[in-house]
Amino acid sequence: MASLYTQQESNIRRTWLLFSVFLVVIISIGWAFSYVYNNQGILWFAVIFSTISSIISYWYSDKIALSMARAIRIEKKDNPQLYNIVENLSITAGLPMPRVYIAPGQQINAFATGRDPEHAAVAVTEGALKRLDKTELEGVLAHELSHVGNKDILVSTVAVILAGIISLLSDMFLRSIFWGGFGRNRDNGRGNALIVLIGVTLSILAPIGVMLIQLAISRRRESLADTSGVLLTRYPDGLISALRKIGADQMPLATARASTAHLWLDSPFKGKSVSWWQRLFMTHPPIQERINALEQMSM
Repeated sequence: MASLYTQQESNIRRTWLLFSVFLVVIISIGWAFSYVYNNQGILWFAVIFSTISSIISYWYSDKIALSMARAIRIEKKDNPQLYNIVENLSITAGLPMPRVYIAPGQQINAFATGRDPEHAAVAVTEGALKRLDKTELEGVLAHELSHVGNKDILVSTVAVILAGIISLLSDMFLRSIFWGGFGRNRDNGRGNALIVLIGVTLSILAPIGVMLIQLAISRRRESLADTSGVLLTRYPDGLISALRKIGADQMPLATARASTAHLWLDSPFKGKSVSWWQRLFMTHPPIQERINALEQMSM
């Protein structure tokens, strides 16, 4: 219990740290461009935009993440077995009943999202419903509900939105180099050179920043959710069997996005060409490593 409480406190601190870093980055970009273009309005825009974006991310990040996955909410009558599994696990874990969604795609996968347990949602793919038996599905859903119980769903979901906003603004500033944005003075050679330097730097650092934000959502949280999920079901073989199927699954997921990859139970980039750069910044521990850890628990 002490370990779980420590993890929950750590995730709360991470969320505030993520918001703080986001505000500093956006305001710094705004200050730099307001200096280059000699327009204080840009700085005010950056301050207001970052504040509003942070508020929207906190309140609506779960809806945005579910929308990106094209997940559809269901009720008990739509899929009684899925709903009952989630309901029973929630009661066992002492959690409020989350909203339940089904995401399109034949890949075996699932994710949890929401700002807190009272506003949580869990989503599973159509492939998981078709290709997992009941005990395997229970193992997967127990893993996702453990994310809810460990209170790491907020920082995971907010990272999607804030990282995307940073990339969008970086791209916008880069394009302003070529389109004369923010009233550029074409006679100011030094200013133009600085604009180009900043734009190129942002274009290079933005994707790296997105990946680092995702990596800040530690791989350890997946291992912790595996362990917590098994303790919830008291049946390690269910999740172990599900992970084996997931490891062998090469079905592509059309809704896979780099910005949301860390939300899923396992990387959604199955069956797709993954660059060495993406491998370097993988957001999940290797499947076999997770299976080995769970098998140690079942001994």
